[in-house]
Amino acid sequence: MDDVEIPEYFICPISLHIMKDPVTAVTGITYDRESIEQWLLKRHNATCPVSKQPLPRDSELTPNNTLCRLIRAWCTANSPPDMDQVPTPKPPMSKFHFANLIRGLWLPNSQLEALQKLEALARENESNRKQMVEAGVTKPVISFVVACHRKEVTTGLAEALSIFFLIRSSLNQTKLVLIGNDEIIDALTWVLVCDLDHLDHSLTIKTHAISALKMLVQKANSSTLGRLKPDFFNRIIRYIKESNSQQGINAALQVMLDSCPSGRNRIMMVEAGAVSELIELEFSSAEKKTTELIFGILYHLCSCADGRAQFLSHAAGVAIVTKRILKVSPAADRRAMLILSLISKFSGTVGVVQEMLRVGAVAKLCMVIQADCESHLKDKAREILRTHSNAWKDSPCIDVHTLTSDKISRLTL
Repeated sequence: MDDVEIPEYFICPISLHIMKDPVTAVTGITYDRESIEQWLLKRHNATCPVSKQPLPRDSELTPNNTLCRLIRAWCTANSPPDMDQVPTPKPPMSKFHFANLIRGLWLPNSQLEALQKLEALARENESNRKQMVEAGVTKPVISFVVACHRKEVTTGLAEALSIFFLIRSSLNQTKLVLIGNDEIIDALTWVLVCDLDHLDHSLTIKTHAISALKMLVQKANSSTLGRLKPDFFNRIIRYIKESNSQQGINAALQVMLDSCPSGRNRIMMVEAGAVSELIELEFSSAEKKTTELIFGILYHLCSCADGRAQFLSHAAGVAIVTKRILKVSPAADRRAMLILSLISKFSGTVGVVQEMLRVGAVAKLCMVIQADCESHLKDKAREILRTHSNAWKDSPCIDVHTLTSDKISRLTL
């Protein structure tokens, strides 16, 4: 009966479909559970979609059992086309049930079964994931990954990392401190380079591992970051070279960027060949975020002499940074200009200055001055041009209109 009018209060205000599992928010508005949980998942401090009142992610969603029964009865009586989409909702899992499953993670004979059940429940909805975190699932799951590393076994690894990946948004809302055991970081980087070809979805497993590592490094204190080992960066760079997951590559780049404030870490990255690998990656990159991350890391690495030397030893280093200016994003422009500034100021030999001219860096700096961009970028371009104006102003490689005498006079003031 396509012409049957569906009662308005049966319709979820978000999905605009008949509600399968109606729940009422603290604002008094009823939504389909899946729709409102997804709404809250995407916003750390959300507002109620209907009332626009504050609706924190951890606010209680109360099952509207009366409305659920009315919807099912109406569907049975009217047989709408989507009747089969309104099943009887499952009762919410109790914390006691999750606690029992989590206890199984500590028992060798029941670990795999417990991991499989917890992963399936975590995939169902945000409510399950939140209850898992509150029941203490994080520690035994991470401990399991560490144990896999120690024993060099992979059974159950996919399920454990999948659970951690699924509950990561709920972890962000807790005060749980996951850092403190360097073995966790060692175990996750081991997964990145581990031979997992015998497992299904090996790429997904490594993507989950690098996502977990990204989260842990972001939560790490300076002491933990100061204890990172050369193998850490060797494995990250190897993963970047071998991965074909853009999400995973970006997560790995974020890990490197978050590790850059430590001078010791920058030295280890350079020694691991990070500069050359990042330049090569930029050649194949088509994503704005990837370029921004690469340039952010290169800026930090070019702050040390060995990093600049490695950057300049790559035939395309200056060229690729120059090419991206004014073509990607303001963030990429800022980082690219900082890289060129460091090269110009600390490594501006005759050969480097001529290289900047040859690959079009000088012309691009003049374009920045004339472009509609941030004033501090223009100031940085003027500073670089002023530093080497004597070497560039008479070059036949620069069009006569590119650097007029008026511009040169302003640059040298």
